[in-house]
Amino acid sequence: MQQIEKQASEQQQQVLRLKSLESFSETVKDEKGDEDEASRSALTAFRAKEEQIERKKMEVKERVQAQLGRVEEETKRLAEIKEELDALTDPTRKEVSSIRKRIDSVSRELKPLAQACVKKEKEYKDALEAYNEKNREKSQLITKLMELVTESERLRMKKLEELNRSLESMLIKP
Repeated sequence: MQQIEKQASEQQQQVLRLKSLESFSETVKDEKGDEDEASRSALTAFRAKEEQIERKKMEVKERVQAQLGRVEEETKRLAEIKEELDALTDPTRKEVSSIRKRIDSVSRELKPLAQACVKKEKEYKDALEAYNEKNREKSQLITKLMELVTESERLRMKKLEELNRSLESMLIKP
C-alpha cells in the first residue's frame, strides 16, 4: 500500500518536472525560431510522457480499489468466522441471551401492573373504610331510631293509660 502511494508521488513529481520542461520549452521556442521542430518534438514527448503517467496513475488507482474490495470481503468473512467461534464456545449463549431478554421484557410489563395493583389496593382500602364508616353511622342512626320509637311508644302508652283511667273514672261516676 505504501509502495503504491510512493509510486503515485513519484509520478506526480515527474508530471511537475515535465510541466516545467514544457514552460521552459515555450520560453526557448519564443527565443529560438530555428528550434521550433525540436520544441514540438519535446512537447510531443512531454505529452506522451504525461499520458503514460496518467495511465499508470489510473492503473495504481484501480489496483488500490481492487485491494480495498478484497479487504472489505475479508473483513466480512472475519466477522462471520468470529460469530461461528462465539457460537462454538458457548452453544447455549443465544438461548441464555434470549431468556434474559424475555425476563427483561416481562419485568417491564410487571412494573405498570404492580403500580396498578397498589393503586387498586389503596382504592379498595379507601372504599372499605368509607363503607365501614357509613355502616357505623347507619348503626348509630338505627340505635337512635330505636330509642326514639321506644320513647314514643312509652309516651303513647302513658297517654293511653291516662286516657283509660280518665275514661274509667267517667264511667264509674255516673
